[in-house]
Amino acid sequence: MNEQTQPPPGPRSSAPRTESHDPAVPEAYAAFMRTGWGEREIDLPTHPVAEYAEARRARLAEMFPGERLVLPAGTYKARANDTDYRFRPDTAHTYFSGNQTSDAALVVEDGESVLYARPRASRETDEFFRDRQYGELWAGRRPSLGEMSDSLGLEVRHLDDLPARLQGGGKTRVHRGHDARIDALVAADETLDTDFTRVVSELRLIKDEWEIGELTEACDITTLGFEDSVREWDRVLEFGERWIEGTFFRRARAMGNDIGYDSIVGGGAHATTLHWIDNTGPIRPGELVLLDMGVEGRNLYTADVTRTLPVDSTFTPLQRELYDLVHNAQQAGIEAIRPGAAFLAAHHAAMEVLAHGLADMGLLPVSAEEALDPESKLYARWTLHGTSHMLGMDVHDCGSASVGIYPKGNLEAGMVLTVEPGLYFQEDDLLVPEELRGIGIRIEDDIVVTEDGWLNLSAALPRTSAEVEEWMGARR
Repeated sequence: MNEQTQPPPGPRSSAPRTESHDPAVPEAYAAFMRTGWGEREIDLPTHPVAEYAEARRARLAEMFPGERLVLPAGTYKARANDTDYRFRPDTAHTYFSGNQTSDAALVVEDGESVLYARPRASRETDEFFRDRQYGELWAGRRPSLGEMSDSLGLEVRHLDDLPARLQGGGKTRVHRGHDARIDALVAADETLDTDFTRVVSELRLIKDEWEIGELTEACDITTLGFEDSVREWDRVLEFGERWIEGTFFRRARAMGNDIGYDSIVGGGAHATTLHWIDNTGPIRPGELVLLDMGVEGRNLYTADVTRTLPVDSTFTPLQRELYDLVHNAQQAGIEAIRPGAAFLAAHHAAMEVLAHGLADMGLLPVSAEEALDPESKLYARWTLHGTSHMLGMDVHDCGSASVGIYPKGNLEAGMVLTVEPGLYFQEDDLLVPEELRGIGIRIEDDIVVTEDGWLNLSAALPRTSAEVEEWMGARR
């Protein structure tokens, strides 16, 4: 997805975005459209994150005294020709401001924070009724500067004032790569900007009470989406992977903002492709289906949950044996989580179980201990990926943190991570018995590190093989 090529923020009288096939607009019609409109405001409630965001900005400013910090929200991205993807703001921008409107930038400097935003246009302009991207009659009513300010508890100025603000002297860091127009306003300094990106990522590692609540809600809605899918199993058997994808998306949009990532619906051998998002295959009796899906809540915190279900609602003996192995590995990984433990502790605990299981099945050419040696890792042919990643507003959260902190650092209370071991036997893998080929199993839950251990935020979805069978049977 490439950002649309647009000039830097310019004067407010810039021509509206129109298309060549739009009807001509005579001046008489334009003048008529600019008159005769009543006034109405958008009743925006005080944003629940306002208090938390203020504290976050204060902490950020303390880390860069005397510097100007710029966090753009981003702009629209073209999907095809004159159609755009639904806008989703940059995570760091929203984390520190609460704002979710496009074409905005948060500037933090010497303890002062200002949001530069693009409000709704005056009805005395052509943008109001002609602009396909920002016009009120085309795209909906954007809030005014005052409405945004009241809701976010933050000073808000027009985006057109941003260039002058950034032309002043002093050291400026930009969270780059989210709005090319804003990036162009400040000369890049890779050292300064990369360090800034690292810090805004690391500041999100510890979730506050409000964030844990948002993640809990996202997990609860995700549970409903999984239940919806199973209740429509007759349709699933008829239409295949696409039906589950669509069913889950309906729940995500009804109760949340969106899906947190493209849903993975892997029936049969598709489950062995880690990021299978085509979701075009059939769901066949006798096979397993791997569902990796998560709802993004309306404040942009996302769940990330995986369950592997027997299409017939009952595991075969072989499927159950493999599933129970993965479940035991996941449980070992979860139980390794506690404050002070290495972030990688869950991975090592889960791989210990899986490696010994693979050895017991006679698949490893060496002993489990030899395979677990970091210089060997032969077991990884069938486990493929790490067991955990951080979770929050991004499904792979805090990805720009320094490696020494994540993934090579230790866990702290308030961190949220996934635990998701899996076994994947490719359908053309000649090193495993034929009956294993084409089987993929993953179980994933969202775990918050507590003061004395851990809490599973997605525990409402069953995990053991017996619980899965009972759960499916009750909902089909």
